[in-house]
Formats: sequence, structure tokens, C-alpha cells
Amino acid sequence: MYNWFECKIRYDKMLETGMQKTVTEPYLVDALSFTEAEARIIEEIKPYIGEFSVSDIKRVKYTESFFNETGDRYFKARLFFITLDEKSGAEKKTGINMLVQATLLKEAVEIVEAEMKKTMIDYTFASVAETAIMDVFPYSGGSITTKEE
Repeated sequence: MYNWFECKIRYDKMLETGMQKTVTEPYLVDALSFTEAEARIIEEIKPYIGEFSVSDIKRVKYTESFFNETGDRYFKARLFFITLDEKSGAEKKTGINMLVQATLLKEAVEIVEAEMKKTMIDYTFASVAETAIMDVFPYSGGSITTKEE
């Protein structure tokens, strides 16, 4: 289970025209706290971008994350899990967000559908949309002790 933080990095980017422009790009890191998220994003971004600042950090909730090495974009899939209330017999919808790495929107939908076939949960899609997230940095192990260890 990931504990995601969206970190926004602000820096001066050289455009193809040769001009510099200040841009803000969002990245996702897995961390236990805001302080750790800031330290992790600085460590991850430092080799790629010269001078930059962390302009914003916010907690984001993704119930599931599906990574696909061939995908170069990140999509947010919003699903409703459908359950029946045994007492009243009424349908209850519970909304969840999923993070999906894919190349195309259609591929993102196919990945979610393939993963959901492994479950017995009734669901409907509310939306699938491409995010502005540039890259995702989950824990690669070694630096944190998890409950499973």
C-alpha cells in the first residue's frame, strides 16, 4: 500500500526556441510524511534538474496503483464499487481512485479492466483522465521497514 504525495517542482526550463520559462511540474512520491516526501523528491529530482524548488506538497489518495514499464503517461481512473446494503436492499456506490501507467487512454482502461477481472467486485467507471504527473517514485525497498518484513 502506497502513501502518495504529489510534489510540485518549480524550475527554469529551456524551451526548444532557446528561451527560458519557469515551469511547475507535479511528481508523485511514496512517503510516510510531508517532511519525508520533500526529502525524497529533492533526492530523486536533483540528478535531472539543476536549480529547483519544491513549491507545493499535498497528500493524494490512490487506492490501487498499476505500473506498466512501457507506459509513458499516468492516468487517474475513478471507479465506483457497487455493493448491496443487506438491510435495505439498496445499492451503495463507493468511489475510489486508481493510478494507471499507460501510453494511451484506451490502454489505461484495459489495464484497469484486466486487474478488476481478478476480483469479484462489481464496479463501474466514473472517469479515466490523463494526469499532469511527470514521474512516480514508489519505494524501491531497502530504505524503509514494512510490516510484512
